[in-house]
Amino acid sequence: MRLIQNMCTIAEYPAPGNAAASDCYVGAAGRRLVKIAVVGASGVGKTALVVRFLTKRFIGDYERNAGNLYTRQVQIEGETLALQVQDTPGIQVHENSLSCSEQLNRCIRWADAVVIVFSITDYKSYELISQLHQHVQQLHLGTRLPVVVVANKADLLHIKQVDPQLGLQLASMLGCSFYEVSVSENYNDVYSAFHVLCKEVSHKQQPSSTPEKRRTSLIPRPKSPNMQDLKRRFKQALSAKVRTVTSV
Repeated sequence: MRLIQNMCTIAEYPAPGNAAASDCYVGAAGRRLVKIAVVGASGVGKTALVVRFLTKRFIGDYERNAGNLYTRQVQIEGETLALQVQDTPGIQVHENSLSCSEQLNRCIRWADAVVIVFSITDYKSYELISQLHQHVQQLHLGTRLPVVVVANKADLLHIKQVDPQLGLQLASMLGCSFYEVSVSENYNDVYSAFHVLCKEVSHKQQPSSTPEKRRTSLIPRPKSPNMQDLKRRFKQALSAKVRTVTSV
């Protein structure tokens, strides 16, 4: 799996409701497209998380997040999907309410799934999760968007402010998957968080008729209730014909 494209912005892609959005499930080479937005407070490691997933490499320092869109291919249950991952600027809280720019809202509306990231070294980033999850679902009224909660910087236990167990409990209450990761030390956990979202979105994109066909194929075709009676009548008719020919 390789990094195909980077340093693009979400503004280049159609927002839901546009005519071009009819192709939103089709990526390069006609492959199905999965779109994931990564959101959270400033300084929690969103960009490091995205780059770690895309390249398997950890880079400690980044310039200010400009909201880059990255693309790669992933294998999900034997199918190659086109995956787009949107990095987003950090979210701020003003007077106990989220301060979300229109750019961020556009990214969330565009996404098929969302990763909410907090840092175990920043309690305020943890406090954002519930409000952010509610905001995400409000931007997708009528459908429940797949969401994964990621607790980052699990290796920095000496400056921990949030017990990861709190993150697990909150994610469970919100109906989300939860992953505790150290972007700097463990690629596998990072991969798992994105993989589970890709898999969930892939299943949602499957035609609704497929499960019905699968269930129908498992039901055996019933035998005709008149078949035995027809066989019996045929034998009787054949016997009567034989007796008539013999008597003649």
